[in-house]
Amino acid sequence: MNGLLSEYLPIVIFIAVALAIGVALLVAPFLVAYRSPDPEKLSAYECGFNAFDDARMKFDVRFYLISILFIIFDLEVAFLFPWAVSFSEVGMLGFWSMMVFLAVLTVGFVYEWKKGALEWD
Repeated sequence: MNGLLSEYLPIVIFIAVALAIGVALLVAPFLVAYRSPDPEKLSAYECGFNAFDDARMKFDVRFYLISILFIIFDLEVAFLFPWAVSFSEVGMLGFWSMMVFLAVLTVGFVYEWKKGALEWD
């Protein structure tokens, strides 16, 4: 029974450290926060411009396109790192699968570029 409990000791230590870090991160802002922020710091700021007029006003769709483009390339990098690490083991099927994946992303990028989504007039 003692051997079984000693096998769980690293998990218990990990959970205790995680809880301690979590509690410390929740308590730290109350201890070190600046007490009187200026009005500019408290103002609402979203989508690249200050809030004004109606909340349902129209704004440029390029904000969405740029964010989607960022997510696409962020995910591309997230898939490329494990693929590059295991490149010698995936063989030709893995290589051509990644080339198809990159080709689809390239077609999407070229489409956005041709539509003018990346132009800031």
